[in-house]
Amino acid sequence: MKILHIISSGGMYGAEAVILNLSRSLDPTSHSSVLGVFCNSSNPNLQLHEAATSEGIESHLIPCRGQIDGTVLRSIRGLVDCAKPDIVHAHGYKADIYTYLAMRKSEVSLVSTCHTWYDNDLLVSLYGAADRLVLRKYAAVVSVSDEVTQRLQRSGVTARKIHLVRNGIDLRPFDAAIPSLREDSRIPHGNFIVGLIGRLANEKGVDIFLRAAARIVVAIPSASFVVAGDGPDRHALEALIGELKLRNNAFILGQRSDMPSIYASLDIMVSSSRQEGLPIALLEGMASHLPIIATSVGEVPSLIIHDESGMLVPAEDDVTLAQAIVSLLRDSAARRRLGARARQTVEQEFSANRMTADYLHVYEQAAIAKRRGSNIIDQTKDSQVQPR
Repeated sequence: MKILHIISSGGMYGAEAVILNLSRSLDPTSHSSVLGVFCNSSNPNLQLHEAATSEGIESHLIPCRGQIDGTVLRSIRGLVDCAKPDIVHAHGYKADIYTYLAMRKSEVSLVSTCHTWYDNDLLVSLYGAADRLVLRKYAAVVSVSDEVTQRLQRSGVTARKIHLVRNGIDLRPFDAAIPSLREDSRIPHGNFIVGLIGRLANEKGVDIFLRAAARIVVAIPSASFVVAGDGPDRHALEALIGELKLRNNAFILGQRSDMPSIYASLDIMVSSSRQEGLPIALLEGMASHLPIIATSVGEVPSLIIHDESGMLVPAEDDVTLAQAIVSLLRDSAARRRLGARARQTVEQEFSANRMTADYLHVYEQAAIAKRRGSNIIDQTKDSQVQPR
């Protein structure tokens, strides 16, 4: 089976990691992946295309000028004619809408993964609403969390089309990684390093993390705080670092290509998100044996059991977050215990092999439904990963 993944990428984040992990985990004797990555004129974000190409995964660029570009439809149809996939798998609202418009008369089965939606402003809300309308026409829609499933159902996507497939990762890159930040001249030797990994946008709550950091350095001056990622709020967050007098303690690293080494450098990983699905970054941190402190939002409580595989704190509460970080920084035994259990959880429940097997089942069901001339899928035999 050949799968064509189509995405308008915003950088190397959760959806991009899912595509790479899926592509890596396929049995090459029977399955293969091809990527179609939008090359947006205003913000190309070609990291996924470059990463896939470097790993020998076939990837093609789809030029796109602005939000509305009719040539994209021809490009998608041309890519499908060339690649001859069995499944076209779209990721994200822009890819969903363009792919549907391009392929609505095609015999190829359409699948979409809804990683999550962030309705932070009117324009994004309208895009999300349009996306959910289009998804009614897809053969299968994959949800990464119970919350996304419920939103899909409320928007009119029939329940029999929706498949719950929780994210999974390839564990191998996180074994024996070199802690590169320990050589960073900005971070004094021997300092604790607390990190947040994510897009620099409001929903990720990076400002909450920084406000917690300002409280922590009063008690533990030898603590450093790093943020790996990029996004629209970068300038505002850099200004906040100055306002909080954290220039010697907090650093925004930008987009990094050496993430296993970043994780290996941390003593604690933090997720202070206001909204979440099932974040790939947390899975990667857990695979790196890191103790995690995360806000109890979205699907995070299904991933982390408080005081067993990590610690959960309320959203929008920098005081409680700071207290939890200080507590762990002062308790090395607790850090080791939580990190070991975190790794065990990922190994048992969130591997890329498990995720790939679930996706292959969805693809098979979608292909069967298309051949039968129906876009309604019988899920009675689905082997979904259930919440713990």
